[in-house]
Amino acid sequence: MNPSTPANPSPKPATPHTITANQQLGAKLDFDNVSCFDDASRGFIGTIPDARITTADGSRVVWDVSAYRFLEAEAAPDSVNPSLWRQARLNGHHGLFQVTEGMYQVRGFDIANITFIEGETGVLIIDPLMNTETAQAALSLYRSHRGDRPVHSVMYSHSHPDHYGGVEGVITPEQAASGAVHVIAPDGFLEAALSETILAGVPMRRRAMFQFGPTLPPDPCGHVDSGLGKRVGRGTTSLIAPNWLIKQDLETHVIDGVEIVFQLTPETEAPAEMNFFFPALGVLNLSENGCHTMHNLCPIRGAQTRDALAWSKYLDDALNRFIDKTEVVIAQHHWPTWGQDRVRQFITEQRDMYRYLHDQTLRLMSHGLTPNEIAEAVAMPLSLETAWHARPYYGALEHNVRSIYVHYMGPYDGNPVNLNPLAPVPAGKKYVEYMGGAAAVLAKAQQDYAAGDYRWVTQVLHHLVFAEPENEAARLLAADAMEQLGYQAECATWRNAYLQGAKELRVGAPKPPPGGVGMISPKVVAMMPLEMFLDFLAVRVNGPKADGCTLYIDWLMTDANECRRLTLNHGALTHFAGSHGEAAVAVIKLDRQQLAQMIMSGKPLLECFDDGMLPHHGDGEGVRQLLACLDDFYPMFNILEP
Repeated sequence: MNPSTPANPSPKPATPHTITANQQLGAKLDFDNVSCFDDASRGFIGTIPDARITTADGSRVVWDVSAYRFLEAEAAPDSVNPSLWRQARLNGHHGLFQVTEGMYQVRGFDIANITFIEGETGVLIIDPLMNTETAQAALSLYRSHRGDRPVHSVMYSHSHPDHYGGVEGVITPEQAASGAVHVIAPDGFLEAALSETILAGVPMRRRAMFQFGPTLPPDPCGHVDSGLGKRVGRGTTSLIAPNWLIKQDLETHVIDGVEIVFQLTPETEAPAEMNFFFPALGVLNLSENGCHTMHNLCPIRGAQTRDALAWSKYLDDALNRFIDKTEVVIAQHHWPTWGQDRVRQFITEQRDMYRYLHDQTLRLMSHGLTPNEIAEAVAMPLSLETAWHARPYYGALEHNVRSIYVHYMGPYDGNPVNLNPLAPVPAGKKYVEYMGGAAAVLAKAQQDYAAGDYRWVTQVLHHLVFAEPENEAARLLAADAMEQLGYQAECATWRNAYLQGAKELRVGAPKPPPGGVGMISPKVVAMMPLEMFLDFLAVRVNGPKADGCTLYIDWLMTDANECRRLTLNHGALTHFAGSHGEAAVAVIKLDRQQLAQMIMSGKPLLECFDDGMLPHHGDGEGVRQLLACLDDFYPMFNILEP
């Protein structure tokens, strides 16, 4: 960041090109259809002012939608895509809603929904939100209107933290451990939840800043929505391991007098996921497989690609299996859809959307088109393009077809030119040199900006910024172009990414708050198998630094009496169940609580070792040598500049 750059530069207004683009899209869609607004408000019982939720001591606000009152205006401002504005207004509804007799949802207290089903002796909960504070507030709101019913069971629909992180806001670990409360999840839940959170957690959290825009101010030139809901909360996350796994493709159980058909849908929106059907209530819960948006086949925060074909087939299976007894379809985001004919249409269109994306991508792949060419060529059929719930508010067609390509073919597009391209800095310098130097690039980019060619401006100035990161004029013009792309974006996550990118080009990457960002929650550490923790440790080994070092160390978790033998050799850390025996130079011995304390201290493990926080026996220098080979990750690494 140049010292002369203002700390908080004002956003630029929408240009005539952006205004025209937004008007053209708006003209294609039926804004007179208000059925979604009727559905989003139907069954409203009550809420709390501004859905404002704080930590227990009131020191920090976890959730508050008061800053989004600007969304009360029906007409979209020039700086927001009108279709996204509509979605943002719909996601502004908050409070307790009745779905049908015996089933309720609290919506708008977090990015996800929490669902309550009344049983014979208590209440069953689906997805206790992301934060304990929001989950506790939602349960309190439900009880204030429906009575102080005890929690009988908690069900996790899938393995993403906005659907399990608030669990300790509704039950205690002791209740689950004793079996007093069922904690039900799809098979593979814990492994999927932890692997995504841990192994790729640092870059994923950094990229999530672009997906959700947490540093963007809520206003018409900043954050308006995240597509699935408002934004991610800022509270406490937790995790309680399930004590009941659904393992068969279809399982029917009666839980506290409520009959539930569980339908496993692995490798769809999450690696471990399931739908729920309630025959007596006529309710089909599609989890996150059927929401009021085109979803992501790979979120821009990063994840393993999702199987569009399987996704479509599971929706088809649910449609054929349950539709004759279904009167309302719900999900763990957004609002319900009532009426069997409307439900049938909704699921059919969701099914066909993912199938169309999948089949057309593979068709064009088979004609030799590359991912970027397919992204330009594929357009949804008019019947789907005009369906509000198939609009790209959270996922985007262009990104989804690229994800399908990668799912089948990997990141390489088949052109040998792209086998081993130059890294951004040397490539940027060569591009700028070939284009006649920085001044020539800037002059042409300014002309293209004036012509409204914002995609190209950001692409070409990317090379100049990497060639000359100190070139303030290039950074600011690139930021202006990204901002206009954000104003035009119908996809909330794309808007957030563009606006976050513009902000960082102007003022630099954000600084991590005290204690660091992306630290592993102690609740997650408590659930993490030792094998997975050591896999995460192995990711941190600096191979060149460790090359030539051979070490044999045992790691013993005393509370579980679990030992794994670590071998550092050829710059790689491997581990296996059991002990090295006499070959071990040292034994690290600690329990889960000690491990969690170390992680949450924010200190490097080497410093923890020097401070006596890592108990061991044997050759302390060997342990120290191992820890000295570990990298510490800076969670706010630059993305838009070298």
